[in-house]
Amino acid sequence: MEVNAQMVKELRSRTGAGIMDCKEALKEKDGVLDEAIKFLREKGLSNAAKKAGREVSDGQIYACINATGTTGAIIEVNCETDFVARTEEFQSVLDTISKHVVETEGSSITITEADDFLEEVVKAAIAKLGENIQFGRADKLSLGDEKVGLLASYIHPGAKIGVLLELCCESVDVKDSDEFKEIAHDLCMHIAATNPNYLSQEDIPDSIISAEKEILFAQLAEEDKPQEILEKIVEGRIKKFKKEICLLDQPFVKDTDIDIDTFISNKSEALKEKISLSSFRCYILGDSQIDNSNT
Repeated sequence: MEVNAQMVKELRSRTGAGIMDCKEALKEKDGVLDEAIKFLREKGLSNAAKKAGREVSDGQIYACINATGTTGAIIEVNCETDFVARTEEFQSVLDTISKHVVETEGSSITITEADDFLEEVVKAAIAKLGENIQFGRADKLSLGDEKVGLLASYIHPGAKIGVLLELCCESVDVKDSDEFKEIAHDLCMHIAATNPNYLSQEDIPDSIISAEKEILFAQLAEEDKPQEILEKIVEGRIKKFKKEICLLDQPFVKDTDIDIDTFISNKSEALKEKISLSSFRCYILGDSQIDNSNT
């Protein structure tokens, strides 16, 4: 049967497929809209499978927090080009995935594999955008009923770096104050700038310290010094290493005369109640090997 412009327009609005693909689908299925949609989906899945092997070196970091500020998600989704990453369609994919993570059961989760829903979202996006798209990872934080505070996020311009954190206090009045929200924002900005691996030194696994010591001793292997001197040098460097990778020990980027722990203590005194940063996630695009999934 003859395919007219109105039929193509309706099919495009339902699927987001290109004009020529819509014409082909309608001709193939004799103008039956539902059959044409099914045809396009099948074709899209076939094309998605072909594109799945292509390298994804771009993408974006995205964060979503619910209306009450008590549950949030941060995600990484990868694609082939920055052009696609900046499209409205890709932004819609990010929004859909992040909301799905927020709604997933559990107060604190890390997702590294796509479930059935995410796989369908990604396949549909590949068919629509024409690039290989991959779900990278996701984390969710939730205050739960026992805590007072908020979830805050920051996405650096370009969406290659993102932060999600949980900041707690003792009263609703402080939680709702502009001062408390500003503290959360400042902490997000600091984390984005420094990308700490852990919250405090107690969170560093022994294996990380052991590996760092091996590296340091190897670097000093040519030094003509007694073993006890070498051990003191290594211990000194280990102390510095711990401070560099732990958020609470880092110099605050807006005032390097104090560390983050002191910054939080000062703010607690100013607001006359205890403030605590209990958890954070920092994502850098393509840098998923860094584990700062502290609690």
